[in-house]
Amino acid sequence: MPTASTLRHEIESALAARIPSALTPQPRTVRPVWPTGIAAVDELLGGGVPVGAITEVAGPECSGRTSLALSFVAASTQAHRVCAWVDASDALSPEAAAAAGVQLDRLLWVRCGVERGTEPVPERSVPPSTQLFSPPAPILGLHGGGCGAHPRTEMKALAPAVAELLQPANFTPRCTEPLPRAKPEYDATPQVTMAPGQTQKSRPSPHKPWPRIEQALRATDLLLQTSGFSVIVLDMGSVAPEAALRIPLATWFRFRAGADRTQASVLLLTQTACAKSSAGLVLKTSAATAIPGEPTVFRGLTCRLEVVRERHQTTSNVVALRKPPARENTVSWQARSAWTGLL
Repeated sequence: MPTASTLRHEIESALAARIPSALTPQPRTVRPVWPTGIAAVDELLGGGVPVGAITEVAGPECSGRTSLALSFVAASTQAHRVCAWVDASDALSPEAAAAAGVQLDRLLWVRCGVERGTEPVPERSVPPSTQLFSPPAPILGLHGGGCGAHPRTEMKALAPAVAELLQPANFTPRCTEPLPRAKPEYDATPQVTMAPGQTQKSRPSPHKPWPRIEQALRATDLLLQTSGFSVIVLDMGSVAPEAALRIPLATWFRFRAGADRTQASVLLLTQTACAKSSAGLVLKTSAATAIPGEPTVFRGLTCRLEVVRERHQTTSNVVALRKPPARENTVSWQARSAWTGLL
């Protein structure tokens, strides 16, 4: 009498052309995943970060959030995917990203909080021949007919002209427009008295983070609407928790719907979890420790990651008779510096 395994093999061989794995169904995945580039993290998450969902990585500074995000972006760019990094605090280092393996030609860096016009624009040199043979710019007047400037401007310039013609100092010209007076410049910086006869200017208050946060949220919304980016990293790691918690939940819900529609993987870096139920995967990082080695050389950090909530996980179609054992939800990995292999 054939055994059960023999009968099972014969049935699957007979139905292989029509029903592959008839008696052994494959595990069902709610959402596809993309690897992060860190083997220990991919094993813990069941393959990587879910696609079409928000993955929130919350933790303090120097806890491995940026290292995890750079590794994920590096793996995505090497797989010929286009990524975007929305930097709410302008803290990303392109050199560190390139050292982590990120292909910068496939990465869009959105810098928030950078004012326009802060850097001087080099003037274009015009050859003398161009200056001689180029016609002068037309002077447009009141209605564009070349009749000069506006009469109000001429009236304002009349008083200084009369003052230059009349030399006596005691003569004050009477014109329709008063003479312009130079406004005194006041120092708006508060003075703090440190000692008798000594004053020191207090440090100016830092810029409010909310305009930068609003700019980052608008940029992320536009990127999700374009549906051309596979990975979008919203870096708010330097934003205070009280400022990040002011973001309305409707914003995260809109981002969740946009990621689901465009099948983009949104990676959110914060100090505290603020996306709530809109996040499909919530990870928590702890304070990292330095890798032991030479006391004068920094070799990297040992990071620790914990899975707080996971909505899109791999399930099986086979119902087990016994309760499966609890799965480990923490993992540690080492984020080594770029010069470690050179020493």
